[in-house]
Amino acid sequence: MATETEEAPRSALPPYPEMILTALKTLNDKNGSNKSAISKFIESKHGELPESHSSLLTAHLARMKEGGELIFLKNNYFIAGPGSPPKRGRGRPPKPKDGSAPDPKPPSSPKPRGRPPKAKDVVAEAVAKATSGMPKSRGRPPKKARDEGGDADAGAAPAKKGRGRPPKVKASEGTEE
Repeated sequence: MATETEEAPRSALPPYPEMILTALKTLNDKNGSNKSAISKFIESKHGELPESHSSLLTAHLARMKEGGELIFLKNNYFIAGPGSPPKRGRGRPPKPKDGSAPDPKPPSSPKPRGRPPKAKDVVAEAVAKATSGMPKSRGRPPKKARDEGGDADAGAAPAKKGRGRPPKVKASEGTEE
């Protein structure tokens, strides 16, 4: 029987969104009303409130803010009017979709994805196929001979260079005169 008498005052309370809107209209502050002012007004007007009043108030304020019924600005709540700007999410807003703007890419045949395949070299493919069964020689392959057909000394071998830094050239002794 004690639970029935406890539920009677709770059911007499109007819904939280209604109490919040009434508080905001009655307080009518031009800078809006913060959560503690709304809570004090509801406590003074409705007397006994449930123990979870603060968490219920917070949850309902958040739900009304997300739903667009309230505007939250500088830690104060305002009633959203017809002239108030629409609620905007975080981040950069999406680009407007105009029906009159031309479509940048026509809906023709879709391009294949990824990098196009390399052109096939028929000769290299044939050589690779022919030498596929042969064993590979070990070590570094020999240098290819350079063809120097434009020189006058085509028959003579070029001067062989030694390895490393060349020795310093000494001045001849006959130049002292």
